[in-house]
Amino acid sequence: MNQAKTDFVEIFQTIRASLQPYATMGFENRVNSEEVYDLWSNKNVVIEGKPRTEVFFASVKIFKGHVGFYFMPVYAEPEIKQVFDPNLLKHLKGKSCFHIKKLDDTLLSQIESALAGGFKLYKEKGWVV
Repeated sequence: MNQAKTDFVEIFQTIRASLQPYATMGFENRVNSEEVYDLWSNKNVVIEGKPRTEVFFASVKIFKGHVGFYFMPVYAEPEIKQVFDPNLLKHLKGKSCFHIKKLDDTLLSQIESALAGGFKLYKEKGWVV
């Protein structure tokens, strides 16, 4: 992918392909459609003193003006942002959603690094099997 992808379906499919391996590493889908793909950990955990039966990890969704990449580790542990490339952080809108309008190899690599770091964080906290 030398040239940046601007077609939202292509961007969605590319990011979804980066998320899919995590579905075999303790996460599972609630939604797996042509427009939405998400990953959840169905594990009984306690987060900030509250018992939970599930923990959201990440998702990708096609919107009218962008592809949304939702990444809960950035919300759950704000200091994880320090390991993100500034180029990826400039796409962060709100607390955990990145708005992607163009996807090139560099940005995809940054998303994949973020996923790996987020997975490591979830494992360390015991939030995923």
